[in-house]
Amino acid sequence: MQQKTGMELLTTLEAADYLRIKERKLYELVAEGAIPCTKVTGKWLFSRGDLDRWLLAGMARPLGVIPAEPPPIVGGSHDPLLQWALSESRAGLAILPEGSESGYRRFLSGQVLAAAIHFHDLDDPAKDANIEIVSKESSLYDAVLIGFAAREQGLVVASGNPLGLASVADAVAKGARLVSRPEGAGAQQLLLGLLKRAGIRPAAIKHALTAPTGPDIAQAVRAGHADWGVATRSVATGAGVDFVPLITERFDLLMRQRDSYRAPLQSFLALLHTPTFAARAAELGGLDVTGAGSIRWAP
Repeated sequence: MQQKTGMELLTTLEAADYLRIKERKLYELVAEGAIPCTKVTGKWLFSRGDLDRWLLAGMARPLGVIPAEPPPIVGGSHDPLLQWALSESRAGLAILPEGSESGYRRFLSGQVLAAAIHFHDLDDPAKDANIEIVSKESSLYDAVLIGFAAREQGLVVASGNPLGLASVADAVAKGARLVSRPEGAGAQQLLLGLLKRAGIRPAAIKHALTAPTGPDIAQAVRAGHADWGVATRSVATGAGVDFVPLITERFDLLMRQRDSYRAPLQSFLALLHTPTFAARAAELGGLDVTGAGSIRWAP
């Protein structure tokens, strides 16, 4: 599957003809907020791709094919901006931060409404692996990957970086104590990829403890329980510790197309296009939300 790079826009007349309904009915759907559209210079425009997904979301299927409704939970990876946005949107969505792999598996089994993911290729840790992974999963025929942010990932170290760490290789060579993430977490995948690229065996690391989330890593470093860990700049900034940037990664949200048009996720996604969201991202630091809310992949 290829990433969608263009958008075909239809006028009201073209959209009505495409949907095989009267223009009056189309305007009724617009007034009800029941159909995806945008207004430019006083005229309604409709993305053909969004219309296709809207049609698919309402398609009747044989008994037993329609999956059970998932609970209003966003699983997957933790991110301070995501946690803030879920609360700020008042969409009634809870967060279950367990790591990218766990959230992805929960999503596939219908245990969460959406999954926040940032996968990494072990052979090329800087590679955008999100699209590559979801596009290979046949059960995601009705899913969509929504961009949330591009995030700076790197080393979280104590204030002032007392050990002078500049890379994973530095940390290993100096015997710095690592606070790691559980297996399957995106940050842990990144760490293993960086070690592989540097030709370092994981067994060579001086391991202190394992933390469930990025903020837990930062707190462990701040408290002196470990010397370094892999997390985002926003996590380090929030904990008042230092940060050594290594790569910029994609952080995306995976959801079913039908759910993306329903009230909870619609309320949440609407926030991603606001100045308030952009301002909060700037405050946290290390986040590029230019493409927040845009479709990065759809089957």
